[in-house]
Amino acid sequence: ELAARLGSVLAVVYLIFNEGYKASAGDQLLRRNLTTEAIRLGRLLVELMPNDPELLGLLALMLLSEARSSTRTVDGQLVLLADQDRTRWDARLLAEGLALVRLCVRLNQPGPYQLQASISAVHSIAPDVRSTDWRAIVRLYDQLLEFNPNPVIALNRAVAVAEVDGPRAALELI
Repeated sequence: ELAARLGSVLAVVYLIFNEGYKASAGDQLLRRNLTTEAIRLGRLLVELMPNDPELLGLLALMLLSEARSSTRTVDGQLVLLADQDRTRWDARLLAEGLALVRLCVRLNQPGPYQLQASISAVHSIAPDVRSTDWRAIVRLYDQLLEFNPNPVIALNRAVAVAEVDGPRAALELI
């Protein structure tokens, strides 16, 4: 029962973060007050339960995503990851998120938030999109699909496959 309750709490924190990461309504695309609050809540939960792998994974995912926030929009329009100026990413948040991903890997109890954080980490450590370890991303999506088989994750995996094996291989998956 405690695990189910914690899962619900994590889902709510992540919903708060996502609403700030890309607002579903209103004239602001990003709502930093919500991402900041979700990260604060995540840190508080980690203080209370420092060895919960999924909680660590969620906090890592939020930190790695938030690290890119200053480069995600230009003039109110989204900027693709490939087009973001990685030199402007928040190095402190990246370092904190990457450290949490490494801790999750050492705990060796993978779960959906940890896998999503690991995917984000692979993107974060690449100096540019061409240097991204797409094979690692495909493997992580394979694991994520085991936990949560759904079309969105399958489509994201197909995008990674396209980077490894070309568009034809991805189209066959779609």
